[in-house]
Amino acid sequence: MAIQLSAMCREASFPSLRNSGSAVECKCISRRIEEKQARAAEFCPLYSSLRSIRVSSSSATIPALRSMAASNGSVSVDDTAPPVRIGREIRNTKETKVDVSIGLDGTGNCDCDTGIPFLDHMLDQIASHGLFDLSIKAVGDTHIDDHHTNEDVALAFGTALARAIGNRSGIHRYGDFSVPLDEALVHVVVDLCGRPCLRYTATIPTQRVGQYDTQLVEHFFQSLCNTSGMTLHIRQLDGTNSHHIIEAMFKAFARALRQACEPDPRRIGKVPSSKGVLSRM
Repeated sequence: MAIQLSAMCREASFPSLRNSGSAVECKCISRRIEEKQARAAEFCPLYSSLRSIRVSSSSATIPALRSMAASNGSVSVDDTAPPVRIGREIRNTKETKVDVSIGLDGTGNCDCDTGIPFLDHMLDQIASHGLFDLSIKAVGDTHIDDHHTNEDVALAFGTALARAIGNRSGIHRYGDFSVPLDEALVHVVVDLCGRPCLRYTATIPTQRVGQYDTQLVEHFFQSLCNTSGMTLHIRQLDGTNSHHIIEAMFKAFARALRQACEPDPRRIGKVPSSKGVLSRM
C-alpha cells in the first residue's frame, strides 16, 4: 500500500509531459491525472494541501508544514528530539594527562590508549558489551607504576559518565547482570543514585595479569564510583583464573551499566526517585 501510494502521489504531482496527438487524448490524460490526484488525496489528506506549497530553504516553511500536519489530526508531530547523551572530561595533573569521551547511545566503538595494555583491553569490554562509544587517551608516569594512570583514567571516566547521564531523568537507574567466562562467574549490580559506594567481593589468585597489578582492579572501580555518583556491587561467585575473573567483572559491569542508563519509556522526563531528584552527594 505504501509503495502504491508513493507511486500514485509521484505520478499525480509530476505527470509525464508528452506531445499528444489529439485534443481527445489530452482530455483523457487530464482526466486520469485528476482521478489519480483525488485518489492520492483520499489516501493522504495532507497531499491536496501540500501540492499548493512550494517548499523553499526558508526556515519559515518548516513551522508552516508542522502546523498544517498538526491541525490535520491524522499526523502526529513530535518536536522533541532525543537528547544527545555524550560526556567528556579532561584531567591534567603533574602525574597524568587524561581525555575521556563517552556516548551512551553508541554502537560499541572503542578508541582507548592509556599506556596500560591490559586496562585498554578491559575498557574495550565496557564499550563493546555496554554499546557505549568510548574514547580514552592517557599519558602518565607508568615508568613508576600504573597506579596513577589507572586511577586518573577511572576518575575522568566517572566524571564524563556523570555528565552524559545529566540529571538522571528518564533512565532505568538500576542494572543487574551476571557474566560467566569459562570457570569464572561474576555478578554486578549498578545504581545510578548519585551516592558513591563500592562493595567489592572478589579473590583474584595472582598478583599480576601480564604487567597489570590486580590490586588496581578494585581501585579502578572505587575511583569511578567516586566521580560518577554510582553505587556498585561486584561479587565474584566462582573462578580460579585471574584474567577470566577480571574480564567477567568488566563485562558484567558494562551490561549492568547499559541497563541502568537505558531510557525508560514510561518515565520520560521524570527522575526515577520518590524524592524527585538524584544528585551527587
